[in-house]
Amino acid sequence: MRRVRYESRGGPLFVEEAPLPEPGPGELLVRAEAIGVTLPVVRKVTEAAEPAPLGGEIAGEVTAVGEGVTRYGTGDRVTGLCLGHGYADFALLHEAMASPVPRDASAVDAVALVRSGLVALGALEAARPQPGEAALVTAAASGVGQLAVQLATTRGAGRVVGAVSDPAKADFVRGLGADHVITYGDDGWGTPVDYVLDAVGGELLTPALAALAPEGRLVAYSSGGGIIQAYDLLVGAKSVIGFQLARIARGKPELYEQWREELWRLFAAGELRPAVHGEFALEDAAKAHGEIDERSNLGKVVLIP
Repeated sequence: MRRVRYESRGGPLFVEEAPLPEPGPGELLVRAEAIGVTLPVVRKVTEAAEPAPLGGEIAGEVTAVGEGVTRYGTGDRVTGLCLGHGYADFALLHEAMASPVPRDASAVDAVALVRSGLVALGALEAARPQPGEAALVTAAASGVGQLAVQLATTRGAGRVVGAVSDPAKADFVRGLGADHVITYGDDGWGTPVDYVLDAVGGELLTPALAALAPEGRLVAYSSGGGIIQAYDLLVGAKSVIGFQLARIARGKPELYEQWREELWRLFAAGELRPAVHGEFALEDAAKAHGEIDERSNLGKVVLIP
């Protein structure tokens, strides 16, 4: 089978032939039909000290199962987070990380919806939104951000503002249901909002916090870090909430499953439509990474083996 690998920080990425992996206890062997490309994986290549397997979101058909697997069998269609080599024709997926793909959904739908949707929905839940409140979503054109904009709307937000890096993305974000679109470099971010879902972090934390109305909430779910001054919180009685999906998956599996079902319900009802920026062959993985690294994507970037 083919898989994508790299040997030093920064790449280059290359395709190599590798033996077909065998599922161990609790594992599924999945013939990949779609692979989601994410910013954390892109950063792994550019920033990690040592090369690591390119894992991530995969969707496809189960071709073999390991000892102890009870929920899935060969022929089942699944999606989930692969922690090993995921940029490949076949990948290993632990049963606990897998979820079924509905019959009327494609593999591309699955990788664009489930993992990114779980992050978006979890961040939204952490904000404790109330009907009629105003929301602001940073990285609103990203794979997670585009779903966060739609979810805020379905949860009854009175006004949704999308924040983007490039004004060329404005029409796309408005098409998702955003009432207003601002760019990071704008002098002011308009009328204050009740909560911010921030996927960027870093220097953007200061204007994002300033965009909050008194008693507003900022949910930080970015790996970009950043520093917040306590005084900026005290002045308006604002709060910052950290969200990490992995903690929900490990500590509250029943809630994790509830959120997955909610995403598929909204998808089936036509209330949530994940946008796909582009589909790339495994041989073009470097181009796919470039789209993410340059922040030029409008929606999810997907590899097709």
